[in-house]
Amino acid sequence: MRVIICGADQVGYSIAAYLSKESNDVTVVDANPAVLSQISNTIDVNTVVGHVSDPNTLSAAGANESDMIIAVTENDETNMVACQVAHSLFGVPKKIARIRRQNYLDPSWSNLFSRAHMPIDVIISPEILVADDISQRLSTPGTTNAVRMANGKAHLVGVICMEDCPILHTPLGQLDKLFPDLSFSIVSITRNNKTITPDETDTLEVGDEAFIVLDSKHLRRVMAAFGHLEKEARRIIISGGGNIGLSLIKRLQHDLHGIQLKVIEHNEARANYLSEQLENIIILNGNTLERDIMNEAAVSQAETYIALMNDDESNILGSLLAKQYGCKRVVTLVNNKAYYPLVGPLGIDALISPKSIIVSNVMQHVRRGRIMGIHNIRDGQAEVMEIQVSSASRVVHKKLAELDLPAGTIIGAIIRGNDVIMPKPHVEIQADDIAVILSPQEKAREIEKMLAAHVDLF
Repeated sequence: MRVIICGADQVGYSIAAYLSKESNDVTVVDANPAVLSQISNTIDVNTVVGHVSDPNTLSAAGANESDMIIAVTENDETNMVACQVAHSLFGVPKKIARIRRQNYLDPSWSNLFSRAHMPIDVIISPEILVADDISQRLSTPGTTNAVRMANGKAHLVGVICMEDCPILHTPLGQLDKLFPDLSFSIVSITRNNKTITPDETDTLEVGDEAFIVLDSKHLRRVMAAFGHLEKEARRIIISGGGNIGLSLIKRLQHDLHGIQLKVIEHNEARANYLSEQLENIIILNGNTLERDIMNEAAVSQAETYIALMNDDESNILGSLLAKQYGCKRVVTLVNNKAYYPLVGPLGIDALISPKSIIVSNVMQHVRRGRIMGIHNIRDGQAEVMEIQVSSASRVVHKKLAELDLPAGTIIGAIIRGNDVIMPKPHVEIQADDIAVILSPQEKAREIEKMLAAHVDLF
């Protein structure tokens, strides 16, 4: 597949790296030659210097022969025009655009992106995606990560094993006997920032982050089995009232009832704007890193503090201060990958990576057919896929014990109709099953081919 990626920031780079590993012909377009030079020295892609919506630039990037354009620059209008030019002049079949301004996404203007007007096939809204991700985590207290799968029938959750975790030092192969009426499987363990693909002899240690696939009906009981009995937060402080913060507030007001929301916004004009836009929300104008504003927000009584400012360092420091002042849980947005290994040891409960969320969403739209969902773990260290098994696949009617899976690959669950089946050796795969599989990113394509018999792209 030939793909043009417009924009070489962190998101564009991550998408390019992802696609290039799967032997796609990828061209990255950006106006900054220094950034492109760095990218070409790091991953196997082509690069073109120029304005991403310029017809001459797109022609040089091979738009005439491309299957897809993914426009993810920081400018909405540039992304939209790039897709329009790619469609009108070059007939590019699939067009994906990152659009941040929410007015463009207002349902009143839903016809804007129709094929007759501005033909964009997939709209990626970072603010909405991040707000949805945080909302899922808040609805599943005690998790570092929470993803609904198979239309909510199953969940993928991440939990930290604390000193009071009841199953510490217990071989994973014995968990079925300890909890015979619970449906869950541990598909990955992160220990000291290293990913472990567990087997039956492995055990959990204090500080481990366990990633678990489970039947959604057993969610609360599984969380309790891992020592997490936290209740849903009702007193929430959001630091940063930008586009992500505003999207999250609206989402929480819609999804949760009886919550008390407070927002700390450093910019006075923005704070005034939020006050005009929102009802039943306390808006505080001030610096999160100052004790007075934290006291005014009553952070010591808050159950969750969410740091959504535009500065990673402020988010991390604000979260640590909130914990120090007595807040029970902190959720922190961090863009710079260099900080990821630090946040766990510092005591941050959940890390939000907008880049990873966007890349996962883009990849779900890049693939079609039997790939139902793709979810990154630990910023791409591993990948959890939902794949519908093709009737033509060579694994149909085989037992799980008979499968020759690539190294590092684990089947987390088989979803058949409304049933979530845990991966036992005797379980036989049937056509149209949805297999939830964790694999290293470099093995993902091999797994797709094995289960789907063919991989449909775009």
